[in-house]
This record gives sequence, C-alpha cells and structure tokens, in this order.
Amino acid sequence: MRQDLMSLPKTLAVDVARNLVMVAKLLDEDPEQAYEYSKIALRLASRVASVREAAGFAAYGVGKYAEGLAEFRAARRMTGSADLWPVMADCERGMGRPERALAMAGEPEVQRLDKAGQVEMRLVAAGARRDMGQPDAAVVTLQSPELASHSVQPWTARLRYAYADALLAVGRETEAREWFARALEADQGGTTDASDRLAELDGVEFVDAFDPEAEQADGVEQAGEAGPRDEAEAPVSGAGDAGVSAAGPDRDGAAESAPVTGVESADRDGEPRDARGDGGDAGLREAPEARESREPARDEERED
Repeated sequence: MRQDLMSLPKTLAVDVARNLVMVAKLLDEDPEQAYEYSKIALRLASRVASVREAAGFAAYGVGKYAEGLAEFRAARRMTGSADLWPVMADCERGMGRPERALAMAGEPEVQRLDKAGQVEMRLVAAGARRDMGQPDAAVVTLQSPELASHSVQPWTARLRYAYADALLAVGRETEAREWFARALEADQGGTTDASDRLAELDGVEFVDAFDPEAEQADGVEQAGEAGPRDEAEAPVSGAGDAGVSAAGPDRDGAAESAPVTGVESADRDGEPRDARGDGGDAGLREAPEARESREPARDEERED
C-alpha cells in the first residue's frame, strides 16, 4: 500500500488501494475500464497524491489530455516531484500546443529528472518538433549520448525506434532501416513494432494463417472442386471381404488386373460378373452344364 494512503482510515485505504490496483492492471489492456476505476478512487480520496497521479495516467490513456494534465499538476503540487514533467509536456502536445511542450523541454525541471526521465523528455521534444512541421530538427533533437550508447536500458528500444521513424520522415530510408533493426535488437519486451516496420521497408507482407475469412473461402473452393466420384472409382458390390474395386484405377491410372477370390473380372460395360451367383456362398458353385456332362458317365459306370 502506498505510503500516502496510510493517512486514510484503514477500510477506506483498502478500498482506494483496490481501485488503484485495477487502474494499474487495466491501463494497457482496457484503458476505458481503468479510467472508470480511477474515477472511483478519485471520488474516495481526491487529496491523495497517488490517486491524482493514477487518475492522470488513466485520463491520458483514453486521450483526455486536459483532464490528465490537471491531475498531474495536482499530484506535482502535493509531492513537489518533477517526475511527471515529461508526461505533462506530452499532454500539451495532445491538446495541440506543441510550442508549449517544446518550451517545457528547456525548463529547469528537466535537470532534476533521472536519465530515464530526460530521455522521455527528449522523445516528447522531438515529437513536438514534428508536430510543428520541423522533421529535420526532430532528427537532431534525438541525437544524444544515450542514442549512441551500446548499452541496453529500458528506454533504449523506444529511443532508437523514434530516431528511425524520424529518419524515415526525412527520406533517409537506409539509415532508418538500420535503426529499426537496432531498436528490434534492444526490444526485449516487444514495446515497439520495429519488426513490422522492417518488414514493411523490405516489402514483406504477412498473411494471417488463422484468418477465418480465408479459411471459409478455401472451404468453398474445395467444395466446388469436389464432384461425384466416377463410376470406375465406385466400390463394386459382390467383392466380398476383398474390398477391391473390380475395374477401379490405381494411383498410376492403370486398371487393377489381379483376380479376386470368388469374383471374375468385370465385363467391358463395367458390370461385374459374380461367379458365386447370389453372392451368399463362400465357394464357387458349379455350373449346371458341367454337372450334366458328368451324369452320363456315372450311368455308364453303373452298367459296367
């Protein structure tokens, strides 16, 4: 629980803390919902600096820059800290006042910021330059010892990305590609879309393998191609347990010629000639003509 919440009654402090936790949790996933939780916390404890700061970030997250700036100013008055100076300047940009944001970049408060805060202020100043139609000045603003450093800090990927984007805005595409690649190397947490920008510069298009519309179109196309099977491919009744088509083509297109037990070859018209007659007996039935040809011979044997 934040130290400044300890001044509240215990039950109230717990309620406020719960709302602040939800603000922090939802700020990136669902900024609108985070904003609603911040309003509840603000209603419960508007004189607590951490509440005003959280309310400022929640308003900033949904594009309510004037409201966010007011909350940040209130939090700064309560704490006397300069930590919120860069985001306050960015609120000025969001309100369409880049000149004011640029002026804040030259104020003494910037010197009180830590390294991460100073880099953030540089990013805001470069953005203000571009807002004012000065893209070349934005490139110069971002050139700094932090940019040239080979060490990777939490802000390194964003700084390199901003520099690459500024280079691209002035037509220096080769250099921009190099810095997008360097931003990607430093972007361990995936905070930028440097990989997408590199692919765009290289002319690579990504296709979503799980696009439901594409899958549906493929299914319709396959259904249209699939027609009724040819008669030659249909299984022949009377084949017994062999399960072989009497005249069906094999994978190479040649007709199967191996004889099947109990089944003669198919006629030329494709109709099978079942030697078993009714197909119920397992063995072959003897033809009537063969029986008649043997009966006279048996009579002659009896006479002898």
